[in-house]
Amino acid sequence: MSERNTSMQQINKFRDDRNWRQYHNEKDLAISISLEASELLELFQWKSANEVIDNKRERIEEELADVLIYSYMLADNLNIDIEDIIARKLEKNNRKYPIEKSYGSNVKYDEL
Repeated sequence: MSERNTSMQQINKFRDDRNWRQYHNEKDLAISISLEASELLELFQWKSANEVIDNKRERIEEELADVLIYSYMLADNLNIDIEDIIARKLEKNNRKYPIEKSYGSNVKYDEL
């Protein structure tokens, strides 16, 4: 069994044991992803990256886990294969950011 399937099964079991499926529609999951990403971002507000990484590692992990859990749930609701969409997006990014033009550069693709 793949890691994704095991994670998804654990997420769904947690949700189903609490009868929360009724609240996990696509709109609310998308909102939750954004809210949890904002909580992750808030950890870094007014601090250096190293300060947060060194002192808030557990909180970073918790907020990142929340973002990923809601993302997995949204993908599951929509029957989206996470590995497939990541592979397709990386292929698209590879075309947008060819190594010979983008190596070591932080310039956006439309400015390369």
